[in-house]
Amino acid sequence: MAVELAPMPGERLDGWMADKVFAYAESREAAGETAEQAHAHAERSMLSFFPEGTPLAGHFVYQVIADDVQVGGLWLGPHPQIPDGRSWWVYDIAILPEYRRRGYGRQAMLLAEEEVRKLGGTVLGLNVFGFNAAAQALYDSLGYGVHSMQMRKRLR
Repeated sequence: MAVELAPMPGERLDGWMADKVFAYAESREAAGETAEQAHAHAERSMLSFFPEGTPLAGHFVYQVIADDVQVGGLWLGPHPQIPDGRSWWVYDIAILPEYRRRGYGRQAMLLAEEEVRKLGGTVLGLNVFGFNAAAQALYDSLGYGVHSMQMRKRLR
């Protein structure tokens, strides 16, 4: 299995961004926000990181390619709260549903680590929603540890 990262071509970026807004809003709603809150948060997030429809300087959006087929996408950038040049962040990684459970996510994360090292990074972080047990297991198996945790309880 030959997996590589390739810069997301401009003609695919708009579709990728629309998918990210939808998926992020869906995840935030699953985590407890109302549909309106989740969609507004997702829209604000994409507008702040892609103000002109292209990534902010220092952010990189890649296609995850396996055997010459795009199987997913990956978005890397500087850590949102630690802009020291060494701390990086996985803003998004997603493998298309039909290609999941084949090791592509693992390979993409290992390639992301290589990219960050090339950029002078020494730390790579990410967020994962509490309900996403499969992603948590992957990150744990790659050596990522819990740095902080938010918890909530729905009151009726």
